[in-house]
Amino acid sequence: MPGTLAPVLSARIGHFTYHGDPAPALHGISLSLARGTLTAVLGGSGSGKTTLGRLLAGWLRPGSSGVFEGSLGLAGTRLEFQGVPEDPRIDPSAWCRQVGFVPQDAGAALSTVRSTVAEELAFGLENLGTARPEMHAAVRRVASLTGLDQLLDRDPARLSGGELRRLAIGCAVITGPAVLVLDEPFASLDTGGAAALTALVRNLMAGGTAVVVLSQAVDALVSCADHWTVLNNGASVGAGAPEQLARSPKLRAAGVVEPGTRRDGEPQLPSVPARPAGKGFVPAGVPALELRDVGFAYGRPPARSRFRRAAAAGTVKPAVLDGVSLSVHPGEIVAVTGPNGAGKSTLLRHLNGLLQPVAGSVRINGQDIAGLLPGMVAADVGLLFQDPRDQLFERTAEREVGFGLAAGPAASASVQRALAAVGLAETGGIHPAELPASRQRLLALATVLARRPHVLALDEPTIALDRHGLARLDTAVRRAAQEGTAVVLVTHDVAYARSLAHRTVVLAGGKLRAG
Repeated sequence: MPGTLAPVLSARIGHFTYHGDPAPALHGISLSLARGTLTAVLGGSGSGKTTLGRLLAGWLRPGSSGVFEGSLGLAGTRLEFQGVPEDPRIDPSAWCRQVGFVPQDAGAALSTVRSTVAEELAFGLENLGTARPEMHAAVRRVASLTGLDQLLDRDPARLSGGELRRLAIGCAVITGPAVLVLDEPFASLDTGGAAALTALVRNLMAGGTAVVVLSQAVDALVSCADHWTVLNNGASVGAGAPEQLARSPKLRAAGVVEPGTRRDGEPQLPSVPARPAGKGFVPAGVPALELRDVGFAYGRPPARSRFRRAAAAGTVKPAVLDGVSLSVHPGEIVAVTGPNGAGKSTLLRHLNGLLQPVAGSVRINGQDIAGLLPGMVAADVGLLFQDPRDQLFERTAEREVGFGLAAGPAASASVQRALAAVGLAETGGIHPAELPASRQRLLALATVLARRPHVLALDEPTIALDRHGLARLDTAVRRAAQEGTAVVLVTHDVAYARSLAHRTVVLAGGKLRAG
């Protein structure tokens, strides 16, 4: 990292320990961020990246959030902490004006009280008392930079995962912080969104902003960083220029997805072997899943609804799905790709009846599921949500996986088998909220696998997974298909989709076509 510039943000972390935890979450870490530089903090699941990012951003405050021994310096002010009650206190409002933060859960960065994207972008400026003409200009500028200019009137609750992330990034940068901390910023972004984010980061750096990227993968942006810090088990195990660490065994040991070469220029996942050419799947018998000319638009009643004719034409929104047909046979893996906002998650939610089509039908093992409650369909269709916390609610991982299974030895065996399949056999007694995001995703997958559904529907399953998690996901999906499960996989990672799936389809403009 350039040493001639005074740091705008610095941190010396002797140790940081959450209240009630026996061991420190972070220890032995030093960072110094100069204006206009890019720092990458790399590490696998549970390495401490998110804790470090929240500490730098003032989201974790020494004393109230945990015991901290070390120092933090921001804009010329240095605070020393000894882990005692007399330690200084961080003013979160003042700190956050200097340091913008986009968490891994992008929705956590939003106010949730604004009804449009434009209002959400303006929220921070309103709190600062920005004049209305300046506010409008800033909203238009940031919306253009983040690819949100066509979504300014959209309800944030109706955004896709990638669109929501772009909105969170826009909210973080619109006030012009001196430092921007991004936790897994490329998660759920399509190719266009990733390119826009990369350009935005470079523009911010050119304007003097110090940027920190927390990542489990070495992507194109991380490769161009001025400085890397590699974390493993909460400690810094390597620090220096990218060319010094790029081939270090410490990256692999930490679970970082290392760079490689693939056709689209993005990093190859070394843990995912390519499927043989031709892929050789021959469909036979009745499809496990079949969509017949499915149409859907939010705000429009389902095709069999008695209220359909009473719907006012002026309230009907454009079709998200328009005549979509798809058949998936037992043992077949089909990947669905497409841009952010194309309706991929909407499509998946039709498979188990969470959403009902306004036209056409959805059939599981030849049976039309129209009118069936989602709970009745769930025995046949296991759905992994894009945000795993939407389906985690029990007190322990074991109880989570076993929820809904009939009590008895067979259920216990299914729970242990599913936990082992995703590498969580030793975490059965842990509360799901105490697991890092990647293990929450694997736990949610285990809850689905334990029921051995006929159809497995996965929404962006690779998000937040490190090298080890990707390998477990890959093994679990392949094994399920070998046992006769039909798999539908939604992902933005085209190379991963092609390596795993028997075939790939693209959803765009409401239509489905071959990939």
